Amino acid sequence: MTFDFFVQYLANGIALGSMYALIAIGYTIIYGVVRLINMAHGDFFMVAAFLTMWGVLRLGLPWYVAFVLATVVTVCVGLLAERIAYRPLRKVKISSFIGATSVSFILQNFFVVFFTSRSKPFPHPEFLDRVLKFGTVSIPVVTLFIMAVSAILFLLLSYIVTRTKMGRAMRAVSKDLEAAMMMGVDPDRVIAFSFILSTTFASAGAFLWCSRFPFVSPFTGVVPGLKAFIGAVMGGIGSIPGALVGGFLLGLAEIMLVAFLPSLTGFRDIFAYLLLILFLLFRPGGIFNVKVREEKV
Repeated sequence: MTFDFFVQYLANGIALGSMYALIAIGYTIIYGVVRLINMAHGDFFMVAAFLTMWGVLRLGLPWYVAFVLATVVTVCVGLLAERIAYRPLRKVKISSFIGATSVSFILQNFFVVFFTSRSKPFPHPEFLDRVLKFGTVSIPVVTLFIMAVSAILFLLLSYIVTRTKMGRAMRAVSKDLEAAMMMGVDPDRVIAFSFILSTTFASAGAFLWCSRFPFVSPFTGVVPGLKAFIGAVMGGIGSIPGALVGGFLLGLAEIMLVAFLPSLTGFRDIFAYLLLILFLLFRPGGIFNVKVREEKV
């Protein structure tokens, strides 16, 4: 492999890892606060992608307006799911998990019924189709766009979690719900805000993903959602830095597997799921060795 090809694969790996990390953060925000694995997270991703596509192709809106409106609607869908399906089951973890899975199936089948299961083109900004040349290295603009937007969102999330009152409340609820309530924290408000953050990151991840792979279907969020969940487990489920590192490393590892062992390209997904099993067996706390708070019986 030449150095030029290595740089191109490296850029692609960073971009894919950034997208996995964005989606993984959505999982880990909810798990960190509520101790719920939100299996519908990938479907919120799909909802945002579909609504953005609908706004541009059917309503004739500019892509940035369609994306903002799609994000708002996706956040509302997430809050509605939290209020109707998650909150009543919050104290029973297995029921919460089943409820989240049911929400996933409901969203998928709703879009199959109203939009059919066929893939549809995703309208993305034309400037993302350009290719920049750095000497003999050619890198698509969309790859650099994904890196830049992801970095901005990561920094923004870091500021929210570490420097704002709501961020401190989220960390308090994550550490000890009962103690946080005794200090005057409203858990319902904090959890609702967590769902707003989570679905916003899912929406941003959907736009970046579909700009890179410009098709959308009712099952668009399944594979990215599963891969991002694997990244979250690798980093340490419940840890935002863990989700960032785990998602990033998973994407980078997938691309480098293709780069150095092209004959194993068809085994990319198997490689990711094998990593999940290995981490669960030998490092269940992930790279950051996150300690899970056990429920008392």
